[in-house]
Amino acid sequence: MDRAIAEQLVAFVPDGREAAIYNRAVLGRGVRYLAERGIRQFIDLGSGLPTARNTHQVAQEILPEARVVYVDNDPIVLAHGRALLAENQYTTVITADVREPEEILSHPDLRSLIGFDQPVGLLMLGIIHHLNDEEDPGGLVTRYRNAVAAGSYLFLTHFVDHGAQTDDLQKALLADLGTGRFRTLEEITAYFDGLELVEPGVVYNPLWRPDGPLPETLRITEKMIGGGIGRKS
Repeated sequence: MDRAIAEQLVAFVPDGREAAIYNRAVLGRGVRYLAERGIRQFIDLGSGLPTARNTHQVAQEILPEARVVYVDNDPIVLAHGRALLAENQYTTVITADVREPEEILSHPDLRSLIGFDQPVGLLMLGIIHHLNDEEDPGGLVTRYRNAVAAGSYLFLTHFVDHGAQTDDLQKALLADLGTGRFRTLEEITAYFDGLELVEPGVVYNPLWRPDGPLPETLRITEKMIGGGIGRKS
């Protein structure tokens, strides 16, 4: 999650940074799920600065030759990522705008690692909520989905609309950053139309295949981001 957005979360929601922690945790569980099902290629869109337990680390623990391409529009991410991944021949970072899928999917560095005749894990964690409705986020997701082979997976998470509980935060994000669109779980589920949703479907992040027990009642920070995984047949 973008640092500026995390700071806004803290300003409006007690323990707001926990939402970013839960998003990072579900990344690990989701990538593990995909790698355990034989997905050897990953495109991580809007990946942000490298942190602990990145996509390539999780995937390559299971499949040492798993290939990962990170995509971000921040040149700082490019510099840090390339330094971190300098000795990893199966991973690279490219700078590009996720709103330009054709440019990204034809990038020579991506093409050197990703074969589009084989299934791909397409990761969009915490990125589509940066797009307003006028930018047609559903159409953008579809363009990426159409480019990958049958057997590929879409893994997507997104800010969840909780009405009055999140209205002020959304207004602040739009005013200060010009981005940050909250959508309902039903709206998020629509991004998976035509895909086979992996159980338990589109849910709040802590509920997606948790590694341990959960409290009976989730707090607002635990419900701030939701998503799921869908398979292309």
